[in-house]
Amino acid sequence: MSREVVLYIATSLDGFIAKEDDDLQWLLETEGEGDNGYNEMYQSIDTTIMGKRTYDWVMEQLESFPYPEKKNYVFSTSEEGSTKFVEFVNEDVVEFTKKLKEQEGSKIWMIGGSSILDAFIKENLIDEYIITVTPHILGSGIPLFKEKNPQIDLILIDKNRFGQFVQLHYKVKHDKK
Repeated sequence: MSREVVLYIATSLDGFIAKEDDDLQWLLETEGEGDNGYNEMYQSIDTTIMGKRTYDWVMEQLESFPYPEKKNYVFSTSEEGSTKFVEFVNEDVVEFTKKLKEQEGSKIWMIGGSSILDAFIKENLIDEYIITVTPHILGSGIPLFKEKNPQIDLILIDKNRFGQFVQLHYKVKHDKK
C-alpha cells in the first residue's frame, strides 16, 4: 500500500492559484469560516512537499515556519542541505516522490509550486484533490491546471461551504484491473 499524495489548494473561480506576481491578497481577504477545513487535512499528513518559490513566499509572509512537526521537503536547484525544518531536495521531483510514496508514513501534502503540481498531474501522482474555490475571477495569473494533462477520473468524496469558499474533495478513481 503506498502513501497518498494530497493536493490541498485554493483557486479563483477562473482557475488561478495566484496572480502573476505571486500576489495572494485576494485570497487572504476572502471571508471564510473557521479554518476552512485546514485542520482536518493537516492532521491526516506527516509530510509536505513544495517548491523553492513557494517556500520563499511562506518564509516571507509568516513569522515562523508553519509546519514544524512535519517532515518537509523543498525542491530546489539552488539550495542544498537542510534547515531546522526543511530538507532541500535537488533530485527529480517525480522520482523522489514515487520513492517517498513507498516509505512508511501518513499522507503527503503537495503544497505547491505550479511546476511541481504540473509534473504530478502529468504523472498522476496525486491521489486526493481538495480544491477550495474562491469568489474571484482574476482574469490571469498562475493557473491551477496547465495544458496537455492526461484524463484523470475522480470521485467526489465531499463538498463543503466555508463562508465565501466552496471546497470540493475528490479521490482519484483507480481502475480495477
